Amino acid sequence: MKVFGIAGFKNAGKTGLMERLVAEISGRGLAVSTLKHAHHSFDVDRPGKDSRRHRDAGARQVLIASDRRWALMSETDEPAPLEALLARLDPVDLVLVEGWKRAGIPKVEAWREAAGHPLMAPDDPWVRAVASDVPVPVACPRFELDDTAAIADFLLREAEL
Repeated sequence: MKVFGIAGFKNAGKTGLMERLVAEISGRGLAVSTLKHAHHSFDVDRPGKDSRRHRDAGARQVLIASDRRWALMSETDEPAPLEALLARLDPVDLVLVEGWKRAGIPKVEAWREAAGHPLMAPDDPWVRAVASDVPVPVACPRFELDDTAAIADFLLREAEL
């Protein structure tokens, strides 16, 4: 599988860009999966539901399934490495990874001036392009943050898809 990241600091526009890229690339007939990094404790389970009750009782893993969907929740003592998480995904043409800004994978940096964070591109050789809301001085290609088709074209060329 080809893997490409969308990285940046908080409020840079990563999630919106991810959403648009998934729609654009899957609309072109490619199978796309996503992997999202959360910096805080998160939960996809609701208190009182059976699967949550299993976890609260001490289950290390809970797999919940219906006829059309399944989800596996795992409690871990250590952060799971990106490679281990990627290995759990079914094969697709492209996995878009949101977050993991320090990972050694090719990535597009999302950057918004108003967020007030520094650019990653000058110090990260894995940043292949910057998608920003204003022109920025970078050595790599730069795209308008909302130019989804151009970013998708670039990303697919870089991923050789």
